[in-house]
Amino acid sequence: MNGEGLVSILWLDGTGHGTALTQGELRAGAPAGGTLWVHIDYGEEAGRRWLEQDSGLSELAVEALLADEPRPRSLQIGDALLVILRGVNTNAGSDPEDMVSVRVWLEAGRVISVRRRRVAAIQDLREQLASGNGPKDAGELLEELVNRLLERIGDTVGGLDDLADQLEDAVLSIEGRELRPKLGALRRQAIALRRYLAPQRDAVARLQAEKVSWLADIDRARLREGADRITRYVEDLDAARDRVAVTQEELNNRLAEQMNQTMFLLSVVAAIFLPLGLLTGLLGINVGGIPGTESPYAFTVVSISLIVIAALLAAWFRGKHIV
Repeated sequence: MNGEGLVSILWLDGTGHGTALTQGELRAGAPAGGTLWVHIDYGEEAGRRWLEQDSGLSELAVEALLADEPRPRSLQIGDALLVILRGVNTNAGSDPEDMVSVRVWLEAGRVISVRRRRVAAIQDLREQLASGNGPKDAGELLEELVNRLLERIGDTVGGLDDLADQLEDAVLSIEGRELRPKLGALRRQAIALRRYLAPQRDAVARLQAEKVSWLADIDRARLREGADRITRYVEDLDAARDRVAVTQEELNNRLAEQMNQTMFLLSVVAAIFLPLGLLTGLLGINVGGIPGTESPYAFTVVSISLIVIAALLAAWFRGKHIV
């Protein structure tokens, strides 16, 4: 770690090892041969200043590397590549679908990577180099970076697919008010991930066709495999989103059916009590001539009559197979 915006400066010796350099050694010039890898945090003023003043990159390349919220893409500039990729956010307190960007400038003998938030895939590559099992040149570094990003994307997409399975199975057992927020959250995650994965698929597919001299055939083949993996992830996200829509529709149908059953039951109850209410209303008016006003058994007779009428109405509904 070099701090002050330059997160790390590594010299790849071509054998899988990476040697850390200081900023003084960087200014003096990297050792001959191998590949220089400078990793920058552009959120730090020193990192932006080095990129703008000391990197030797064109103004166009610097603007692309420092752009806010760029979409994944690749661009060939001479014999160099400018690549912008996205990876799932594994930082504490963050949502995976809030994807972090990593911007990389690659040319023969030099790689410059730029980030604002920590990217776990970059840390993986640095650990590989520390153990002597890392990329040997710029082409391998690009291929390994794509592969590491896709590993975590695959885990996230697989988790969404498993969650979609669980929600499909739970649609008949979980209350709608508990299930609907989960379905909505899953759908939003799938849409957010697809927003970046679709252009990333195109960017990686384009990489393997770029005519740069330092990208080996084996790296092109692996990048092609990476593009195929992203295509599969995009298809999985589309399938998960469609399954969520079907599950949501099934849930809505179930809730509508429950509502219809409830309304039907209320209608039957109202139909039974409507004539009873009419009779009690007539007997409750304060005018002369109401029968039974002088009889001590009138209330009992009326109550029994109402019960009999309610029973007859219920039996009639049952006989008509209404209830």
